Amino acid sequence: MDDQDWQRVLQARRERVRHQVSAEEWAAREDLAACYRLCVHYRMTDMIYNHISLRVPGRHDQFLINAFGLLYSEVSASNLIKVDLDGQPVDETELEANPAGFVIHAAVHKARPDVDCVFHTHTRAGVAVSAQQEGLLPLSQHAMRFYQRIGYHDYEGIALDLDEQQRLVRDLGPHKALILRNHGLLTAGATVRDAFEEMYYLELACQIQLDATASGRPVVLPPPAVCAHAAEQFAGSNSYIRNRDWQALRRMLDQTDPGYRQ
Repeated sequence: MDDQDWQRVLQARRERVRHQVSAEEWAAREDLAACYRLCVHYRMTDMIYNHISLRVPGRHDQFLINAFGLLYSEVSASNLIKVDLDGQPVDETELEANPAGFVIHAAVHKARPDVDCVFHTHTRAGVAVSAQQEGLLPLSQHAMRFYQRIGYHDYEGIALDLDEQQRLVRDLGPHKALILRNHGLLTAGATVRDAFEEMYYLELACQIQLDATASGRPVVLPPPAVCAHAAEQFAGSNSYIRNRDWQALRRMLDQTDPGYRQ
Protein backbone atom coordinates (compact mmCIF):
# COMPACT_ATOMS: atom_id res chain seq x y z
CA MET A 1 0.00 0.00 0.00
CA ASP A 2 1.15 3.55 -0.66
CA ASP A 3 0.96 6.26 2.01
CA GLN A 4 -2.54 7.38 1.03
CA ASP A 5 -3.82 3.80 1.24
CA TRP A 6 -2.22 3.38 4.68
CA GLN A 7 -3.88 6.54 5.96
CA ARG A 8 -7.27 5.53 4.54
CA VAL A 9 -7.14 2.08 6.15
CA LEU A 10 -5.91 3.36 9.52
CA GLN A 11 -8.52 6.12 9.66
CA ALA A 12 -11.29 3.65 8.84
CA ARG A 13 -10.13 1.36 11.63
CA ARG A 14 -9.99 4.24 14.13
CA GLU A 15 -13.63 4.97 13.40
CA ARG A 16 -14.79 1.35 13.44
CA VAL A 17 -12.82 -0.96 15.73
CA ARG A 18 -13.61 0.58 19.11
CA HIS A 19 -17.32 0.10 18.48
CA GLN A 20 -16.85 -3.52 17.40
CA VAL A 21 -14.93 -4.89 20.38
CA SER A 22 -15.76 -5.30 24.05
CA ALA A 23 -14.61 -2.82 26.67
CA GLU A 24 -12.26 -5.51 28.00
CA GLU A 25 -10.67 -6.05 24.60
CA TRP A 26 -10.30 -2.30 24.04
CA ALA A 27 -8.49 -1.97 27.38
CA ALA A 28 -6.18 -4.82 26.36
CA ARG A 29 -5.54 -3.11 23.03
CA GLU A 30 -4.57 0.11 24.80
CA ASP A 31 -2.18 -1.77 27.07
CA LEU A 32 -0.53 -3.52 24.12
CA ALA A 33 -0.30 -0.35 22.04
CA ALA A 34 1.27 1.40 25.04
CA CYS A 35 3.91 -1.32 25.16
CA TYR A 36 4.82 -0.68 21.52
CA ARG A 37 5.20 3.04 22.17
CA LEU A 38 7.34 2.32 25.26
CA CYS A 39 9.67 0.33 23.00
CA VAL A 40 10.22 3.53 21.04
CA HIS A 41 10.86 5.48 24.23
CA TYR A 42 13.41 2.93 25.48
CA ARG A 43 15.00 2.40 22.04
CA MET A 44 14.07 -1.26 21.66
CA THR A 45 12.78 -1.12 18.06
CA ASP A 46 14.04 -2.52 14.75
CA MET A 47 12.26 -0.47 12.06
CA ILE A 48 8.99 -2.27 11.15
CA TYR A 49 10.18 -5.63 12.47
CA ASN A 50 9.68 -7.53 15.74
CA HIS A 51 6.45 -8.07 17.58
CA ILE A 52 4.61 -7.96 20.86
CA SER A 53 1.49 -10.10 21.00
CA LEU A 54 -1.36 -10.35 23.48
CA ARG A 55 -4.01 -13.00 23.82
CA VAL A 56 -7.52 -11.67 23.20
CA PRO A 57 -9.33 -11.53 26.57
CA GLY A 58 -11.46 -14.62 27.07
CA ARG A 59 -10.02 -16.40 24.02
CA HIS A 60 -7.28 -19.02 23.96
CA ASP A 61 -7.17 -19.25 20.17
CA GLN A 62 -6.72 -15.60 19.14
CA PHE A 63 -4.15 -12.91 19.78
CA LEU A 64 -3.49 -9.28 18.93
CA ILE A 65 -0.33 -8.27 17.08
CA ASN A 66 1.06 -5.29 15.17
CA ALA A 67 0.26 -4.83 11.50
CA PHE A 68 3.27 -5.44 9.28
CA GLY A 69 4.52 -2.20 7.78
CA LEU A 70 3.83 0.11 10.71
CA LEU A 71 6.58 1.59 12.84
CA TYR A 72 6.13 1.03 16.56
CA SER A 73 5.51 4.76 16.87
CA GLU A 74 2.43 4.29 14.64
CA VAL A 75 0.89 1.35 16.49
CA SER A 76 -2.36 2.19 18.25
CA ALA A 77 -5.25 0.36 19.88
CA SER A 78 -7.35 0.37 16.71
CA ASN A 79 -4.71 -0.75 14.21
CA LEU A 80 -3.61 -3.85 16.10
CA ILE A 81 -4.86 -6.85 14.17
CA LYS A 82 -6.50 -9.98 15.55
CA VAL A 83 -5.24 -13.34 14.27
CA ASP A 84 -5.87 -16.98 15.10
CA LEU A 85 -3.19 -19.50 16.03
CA ASP A 86 -2.65 -20.24 12.34
CA GLY A 87 -1.83 -16.59 11.68
CA GLN A 88 -5.05 -15.90 9.81
CA PRO A 89 -6.84 -12.55 10.42
CA VAL A 90 -10.02 -12.90 12.45
CA ASP A 91 -11.50 -9.53 11.54
CA GLU A 92 -11.86 -8.14 8.04
CA THR A 93 -8.84 -5.96 7.35
CA GLU A 94 -6.39 -4.98 4.65
CA LEU A 95 -3.62 -5.11 7.24
CA GLU A 96 -1.36 -8.15 7.51
CA ALA A 97 0.85 -9.80 10.12
CA ASN A 98 4.50 -10.66 9.53
CA PRO A 99 4.78 -14.48 9.10
CA ALA A 100 7.87 -14.60 11.32
CA GLY A 101 5.87 -13.02 14.11
CA PHE A 102 3.23 -15.71 13.80
CA VAL A 103 5.75 -18.56 13.98
CA ILE A 104 7.40 -17.34 17.18
CA HIS A 105 4.38 -15.91 18.99
CA ALA A 106 1.85 -18.57 18.08
CA ALA A 107 4.25 -21.24 19.32
CA VAL A 108 4.38 -19.71 22.80
CA HIS A 109 0.67 -18.88 22.95
CA LYS A 110 -0.21 -22.48 22.02
CA ALA A 111 2.14 -24.09 24.51
CA ARG A 112 1.86 -21.78 27.52
CA PRO A 113 -1.70 -21.15 28.76
CA ASP A 114 -0.16 -19.18 31.64
CA VAL A 115 1.23 -16.65 29.16
CA ASP A 116 -0.94 -13.97 27.58
CA CYS A 117 1.76 -11.58 26.32
CA VAL A 118 4.87 -12.45 24.27
CA PHE A 119 7.56 -9.84 23.59
CA HIS A 120 10.43 -10.20 21.06
CA THR A 121 13.26 -7.76 20.27
CA HIS A 122 16.41 -7.41 18.15
CA THR A 123 18.19 -4.76 20.21
CA ARG A 124 21.90 -4.13 19.79
CA ALA A 125 22.70 -5.20 23.35
CA GLY A 126 20.36 -8.19 23.29
CA VAL A 127 21.77 -9.57 20.03
CA ALA A 128 25.33 -8.93 21.24
CA VAL A 129 24.83 -10.94 24.42
CA SER A 130 22.98 -13.64 22.47
CA ALA A 131 26.17 -14.05 20.40
CA GLN A 132 28.42 -14.43 23.46
CA GLN A 133 29.19 -18.03 24.35
CA GLU A 134 28.60 -17.59 28.08
CA GLY A 135 25.21 -15.92 27.56
CA LEU A 136 23.83 -13.67 30.27
CA LEU A 137 26.16 -13.33 33.25
CA PRO A 138 25.03 -12.49 36.82
CA LEU A 139 26.92 -9.21 36.78
CA SER A 140 24.14 -6.92 38.00
CA GLN A 141 21.08 -7.01 40.17
CA HIS A 142 19.08 -6.64 36.97
CA ALA A 143 20.59 -9.90 35.70
CA MET A 144 19.99 -11.77 38.97
CA ARG A 145 16.26 -12.09 38.30
CA PHE A 146 17.16 -14.38 35.37
CA TYR A 147 19.73 -16.51 37.18
CA GLN A 148 18.96 -20.13 36.19
CA ARG A 149 15.57 -18.82 35.02
CA ILE A 150 16.26 -18.20 31.33
CA GLY A 151 16.32 -20.44 28.28
CA TYR A 152 18.59 -20.46 25.22
CA HIS A 153 17.57 -21.30 21.66
CA ASP A 154 20.15 -21.92 18.94
CA TYR A 155 19.85 -19.96 15.71
CA GLU A 156 18.10 -21.79 12.86
CA GLY A 157 17.67 -18.95 10.37
CA ILE A 158 14.78 -16.51 9.94
CA ALA A 159 11.86 -17.85 11.97
CA LEU A 160 9.64 -18.95 9.09
CA ASP A 161 9.72 -22.74 9.51
CA LEU A 162 6.83 -24.18 11.49
CA ASP A 163 8.88 -27.12 12.73
CA GLU A 164 11.06 -24.67 14.71
CA GLN A 165 8.08 -23.94 16.97
CA GLN A 166 8.50 -27.11 19.01
CA ARG A 167 12.16 -26.32 19.69
CA LEU A 168 11.37 -22.72 20.65
CA VAL A 169 8.84 -23.95 23.17
CA ARG A 170 11.20 -26.64 24.45
CA ASP A 171 14.01 -24.14 24.99
CA LEU A 172 11.77 -21.57 26.69
CA GLY A 173 10.56 -24.31 29.03
CA PRO A 174 8.84 -22.95 32.15
CA HIS A 175 10.76 -19.67 32.03
CA LYS A 176 9.61 -16.14 31.29
CA ALA A 177 12.69 -15.25 29.25
CA LEU A 178 14.55 -16.75 26.31
CA ILE A 179 17.77 -15.71 24.58
CA LEU A 180 17.63 -16.58 20.89
CA ARG A 181 21.26 -17.14 19.92
CA ASN A 182 22.59 -14.70 17.30
CA HIS A 183 19.08 -13.27 17.06
CA GLY A 184 17.67 -11.44 20.07
CA LEU A 185 15.54 -11.66 23.19
CA LEU A 186 12.08 -12.96 24.07
CA THR A 187 10.02 -12.53 27.23
CA ALA A 188 6.58 -13.75 28.24
CA GLY A 189 4.13 -12.79 30.94
CA ALA A 190 0.60 -13.15 32.20
CA THR A 191 -0.02 -9.48 31.36
CA VAL A 192 1.51 -6.81 29.12
CA ARG A 193 3.01 -5.22 32.20
CA ASP A 194 4.67 -8.51 33.22
CA ALA A 195 6.19 -9.16 29.79
CA PHE A 196 7.38 -5.54 29.54
CA GLU A 197 9.00 -5.67 32.97
CA GLU A 198 10.89 -8.85 32.07
CA MET A 199 12.11 -7.33 28.80
CA TYR A 200 13.02 -4.00 30.36
CA TYR A 201 15.28 -5.64 32.94
CA LEU A 202 16.67 -8.24 30.53
CA GLU A 203 17.61 -5.49 28.09
CA LEU A 204 19.27 -3.44 30.85
CA ALA A 205 21.13 -6.53 32.08
CA CYS A 206 22.51 -7.04 28.57
CA GLN A 207 23.55 -3.40 28.28
CA ILE A 208 25.27 -3.52 31.69
CA GLN A 209 27.11 -6.72 30.74
CA LEU A 210 28.49 -5.16 27.59
CA ASP A 211 29.55 -2.03 29.47
CA ALA A 212 31.17 -4.00 32.29
CA THR A 213 33.16 -6.27 29.99
CA ALA A 214 34.10 -3.66 27.37
CA SER A 215 37.32 -2.59 29.09
CA GLY A 216 38.65 -6.12 29.39
CA ARG A 217 39.18 -5.65 33.13
CA PRO A 218 38.19 -8.47 35.51
CA VAL A 219 34.58 -8.43 36.67
CA VAL A 220 33.04 -9.51 39.97
CA LEU A 221 30.64 -12.46 39.89
CA PRO A 222 28.73 -12.98 43.16
CA PRO A 223 28.75 -16.53 44.58
CA PRO A 224 26.16 -18.90 43.07
CA ALA A 225 24.28 -19.09 46.37
CA VAL A 226 23.88 -15.31 46.44
CA CYS A 227 22.73 -15.26 42.81
CA ALA A 228 20.18 -18.00 43.55
CA HIS A 229 18.92 -16.12 46.61
CA ALA A 230 18.46 -12.91 44.60
CA ALA A 231 16.59 -14.82 41.90
CA GLU A 232 14.27 -16.28 44.54
CA GLN A 233 13.64 -12.80 45.90
CA PHE A 234 12.68 -11.52 42.46
CA ALA A 235 10.41 -14.53 41.93
CA GLY A 236 8.60 -13.85 45.21
CA SER A 237 5.49 -11.80 45.67
CA ASN A 238 5.59 -8.22 44.44
CA SER A 239 1.95 -7.54 45.26
CA TYR A 240 2.97 -4.36 47.08
CA ILE A 241 3.82 -2.79 43.71
CA ARG A 242 0.18 -3.10 42.61
CA ASN A 243 1.00 -2.15 39.02
CA ARG A 244 2.19 1.29 40.10
CA ASP A 245 5.16 1.06 37.73
CA TRP A 246 2.92 0.32 34.72
CA GLN A 247 0.49 3.06 35.71
CA ALA A 248 3.39 5.53 35.89
CA LEU A 249 4.53 4.53 32.41
CA ARG A 250 1.02 4.94 31.04
CA ARG A 251 0.83 8.43 32.60
CA MET A 252 4.10 9.32 30.91
CA LEU A 253 2.74 8.19 27.54
CA ASP A 254 -0.49 10.12 28.07
CA GLN A 255 1.61 13.25 28.44
CA THR A 256 4.15 12.62 25.67
CA ASP A 257 2.63 10.18 23.16
CA PRO A 258 -1.14 9.79 23.68
CA GLY A 259 -1.79 8.53 20.14
CA TYR A 260 -1.44 4.93 21.32
CA ARG A 261 -5.02 5.16 22.65
CA GLN A 262 -6.57 5.84 19.22
